[in-house]
Amino acid sequence: MAKNVLAVIDMQNDFIDGALGTREAEAIVEKVAAQIRDFAGEVVYTRDTHLEGYLETQEGKKLPVLHCIKGTEGWQIRDGLQKPGQEEAKIFDKPAFGSVELAQYLKEMKDLESVTLIGLCTDICVISNAMVIKAFLPEVTVKVKADCCAGVTPESHKNALEAMKMCQVEIVDEE
Repeated sequence: MAKNVLAVIDMQNDFIDGALGTREAEAIVEKVAAQIRDFAGEVVYTRDTHLEGYLETQEGKKLPVLHCIKGTEGWQIRDGLQKPGQEEAKIFDKPAFGSVELAQYLKEMKDLESVTLIGLCTDICVISNAMVIKAFLPEVTVKVKADCCAGVTPESHKNALEAMKMCQVEIVDEE
């Protein structure tokens, strides 16, 4: 039987209404919850994870906003985004935009047919994870559900979706 996986990217408090939150991120929370609840397959999560020395890292120097510090409330995945019956879902803590661990986990799956990505931010971590997954699994269908993603800005969200289309990621519009 073919497997389908839903990868929920960085739906963390700091990206929704915390340090780096946006109205657009807040607006997708209910759609994301519905996708998770209704998805016929495994749901996995990524979690942006930084340590106390974040501001000294390359990312911290380019984005000097403390966010997703391990163990803080902002680091936590938003309550209500767990799939019923799958409370012990796989979570990939990642110190970088893309998760090699997630891609490796998917690569080891037998009969994987598709991976659908939803979450935040379209133009940073969603696109990065889509590209890493495509590199690890070039023959697996990779999809991004556009209405369940939000970017840093509406314009950068649209630009990221267009870039992913060019890399053979299937963009699924609002249904």
